[in-house]
Amino acid sequence: MHLKNVEIFCEVVTRRSFSKAAEVHHVSQSSASQAVHMLEKRLGLKLIDRSKRPFELTDAGDVYFNGCRKLLESFREIEDRVQRVRNKVTGRVRVAAIYSIGLPQMDAYAKRFESTYPDSALSLEYLHPDDVYERVRSDEVDLGLVSFPQDRGEITSIGWQNQEIVLVVSPGHRLAVQDTVSLNDLAGEEYVGFSSELRVRKEVDRWLKKAKVSVNVVHEFDNIENIKRAVEIGSGIALLPAPTVRREAESGSIVAKHLSDVHLDRPLGIIHKRSRTLSSAAVKFVELLHEDCEEPSETGDSSVSATETRMARTGQPSAGNGRRTTSTRAKG
Repeated sequence: MHLKNVEIFCEVVTRRSFSKAAEVHHVSQSSASQAVHMLEKRLGLKLIDRSKRPFELTDAGDVYFNGCRKLLESFREIEDRVQRVRNKVTGRVRVAAIYSIGLPQMDAYAKRFESTYPDSALSLEYLHPDDVYERVRSDEVDLGLVSFPQDRGEITSIGWQNQEIVLVVSPGHRLAVQDTVSLNDLAGEEYVGFSSELRVRKEVDRWLKKAKVSVNVVHEFDNIENIKRAVEIGSGIALLPAPTVRREAESGSIVAKHLSDVHLDRPLGIIHKRSRTLSSAAVKFVELLHEDCEEPSETGDSSVSATETRMARTGQPSAGNGRRTTSTRAKG
């Protein structure tokens, strides 16, 4: 019971929330609070200052958290090594993904993992890209899923997908009925883009500048869902990864077109801390992500169909009815 309380305490601190920690461990919020209280009672001092909003760790709590986190990591590594003896995949995989990975796509991966490895638990949260990198560096997650991945310093990257960037317009837009669309056709159009601080926006701006194409940015959002909604109501056009607009293109709420004169890609990567050895469960999750990549269907049509998602494998990992928790914060 003491180890379970320690796990809950570390989860509370990591997620900055009693309720989210309770959800991860499948207990009530009051039980999570009681677990921390029992540790404080045993130690004879306060670990968390609850009088502040948001709560803060006391000096003793900071020492206890950092020490216990390392102990739990060692304990899990030992358990993982023991389970490998009988070729069983157990343990928890903590994943942080940028929001624009796509909720439907990630939900499919998660369900596949849970059914394949029922003795493992998947924790999945959606964050701003900077927060994904920070969670990986601080060992708060095992894996991060990002676009235009960095591979330097503490962070190493495993290639995952190259997603074709397509033009997205409303059904009533003039470009929706054009047989072919070039990047130059975007000149002067009202444009819905990503927020300027996101890497994908910087790359799109660079592509447009290189082509000497100027657009009129009317809206900026930090997530793809809002961009798609704006396009649907005719606020402007957008350049988005093909897999993220598949459902809307199928339903006809938007029209997605291949660009005839240039091929633009958004690379996705799986990042983790260079010094950290991935658990068996984390390695299996990486392998599953690669196995589930869809191959493109070459039809020659300039519009994007349901199966025309270019997800080329760019690398391989070195080396379910499980529990899953999902949370969403800032959207990147």
